[in-house]
Amino acid sequence: MSENLELKGKVALVTGGGEGIGKAAAKLFAKEGAAVGVLGRTDEVLRETVDEIEAAGGKALVILADISNAREMEKAYQTLTGEYGGLDIVFANAGINGVLAPIEELTPEEWRETIDNNLTGTFLTVKYAIPHLKKQGGGAIVITASINGTRYFANPGGHAYSVSKAGQVSFAQTAALELAKDRIRVNVVCPGAIETNIDDSTEKRDTENTHLPVEAPKGDIPLTDGAKGTAEQVADLVLFLVSDRSSHITGTPIWIDGAQSLLI
Repeated sequence: MSENLELKGKVALVTGGGEGIGKAAAKLFAKEGAAVGVLGRTDEVLRETVDEIEAAGGKALVILADISNAREMEKAYQTLTGEYGGLDIVFANAGINGVLAPIEELTPEEWRETIDNNLTGTFLTVKYAIPHLKKQGGGAIVITASINGTRYFANPGGHAYSVSKAGQVSFAQTAALELAKDRIRVNVVCPGAIETNIDDSTEKRDTENTHLPVEAPKGDIPLTDGAKGTAEQVADLVLFLVSDRSSHITGTPIWIDGAQSLLI
C-alpha cells in the first residue's frame, strides 16, 4: 500500500455499512488504509461490502448489531477492538426514514421506532465508542443527519424523521464540547437528496394533503438542475471530516445538497 494513505493504521466503525452512504464510506475508508468494522442488521448486505473491500486489498469485518440495542452496540465495539486492537473513527450513519404521515395519523409506535433508530441509535453508537477512543488518545466521530429538520422543513409527514435529525445535530454539538478535552472531534453531515435505496423501505401515508407545493427553477437541486447527489460524494466529505485535514473542525454540521435546502 502507498505511504500516503490518509487513514493508514486507523480502525473505523461504519454503521449502516451494507448499502448507500455507509457502504461508500466503508469502501473509501478501507481504500485509504483503515481497517473497517461494517455494522448492520443484515448479514448478506454487510458481507457484500466486506467482500468488495477485501477483493480490493483492504481489511474489513462484518459486525451484526442493532444500533438501538445498548447491549449489542457495546458488544460490537468489543468485537471490533478485539479484532483490530483499537478504535479511531466512528461513522454513525445508520438510520431510517420511518413512517411519513400527518401528525394526527402517526401512531406513537411509529414515532418511537424512528426516534429509537435515528436518535437513540446515534447516542448508543457514540456512547460506547468513547472509552475506546479515549484509549487511543482521541479520534473522530461523524454523524449522518439530513437537510430535513436542520435547514429544510417541507418533507410531507416527516415529523419524527425531522425531529430525529435535528436532535442529532444538537447531540453532536453538545458532545463536541464535552469530548474536546479528550481530543475527540464530533461533526455532522446533512445530505439532501442522494441516490440510495432508503426510499424503498419508507412508508408514506396520506401525505398529499400535508405538502405545500414549491416551484423551483430546473428542479429542486440548483447545482445539478435537479439531479441527486451520490453516496460517493457524501463519503468524500466524511473522509475529510475523519482525516487529519479537518483536525481543527468539531461541532460542525455541513450540508451537502447542491443548495437544495436554500430554496425555501
